[in-house]
Amino acid sequence: MIADKENLNLLLQRLQQGSEEAFTILYDKFSKPLYRNILRLVKDEEIAEELLQDLFMKIWERKEKISLEGSFKSFLYKVAENIVYSYFRTVAKDARLIDKLISDYVDYDSNAEELIIAKETNAMLQKAIECLPTQRQQVYILCKLQGKSHEEVSNLLGISTSTINNQIVKANKTVKEYFNLNREFVIFVVASELIKHLT
Repeated sequence: MIADKENLNLLLQRLQQGSEEAFTILYDKFSKPLYRNILRLVKDEEIAEELLQDLFMKIWERKEKISLEGSFKSFLYKVAENIVYSYFRTVAKDARLIDKLISDYVDYDSNAEELIIAKETNAMLQKAIECLPTQRQQVYILCKLQGKSHEEVSNLLGISTSTINNQIVKANKTVKEYFNLNREFVIFVVASELIKHLT
């Protein structure tokens, strides 16, 4: 552990002196976990990649100011946090980005526990689901929240997989419309609650 700290400090010293090789080694060491965490927040691979590049560009620009005393990992995550905040502030001012964020948030192919991070958002999703017709509610809950396959739901409810797919498409549209009507709240939740899951 001490050796790892010493090696990291040597790399950081070389980085402070402008070593591109040291920068590349640090990038290779830290970029993947940072990318995964940023992606979990923004739900878009291209945006996550752009934010990651912004993050390391800032690290390069501030290399002389990096402290060897504190935790470099904590420093990285703090910079990442600021970049994600900045992205969400931009989103909040851009209607097209808000639409994309809401769409990604509803459609993101992920476990329901990761999708619904804040209690408030969970409550909003439940209200949106309550707006759906009974069968569509069942299909949405089984497929999107419980993660069952279309085949499993077909057997459970006795309806065709094409009907299930149709119901999911319509349910997604309704949920997106509900979230759109509450877009300011969605942005608030994403910007202030999801950021807590960065580290």
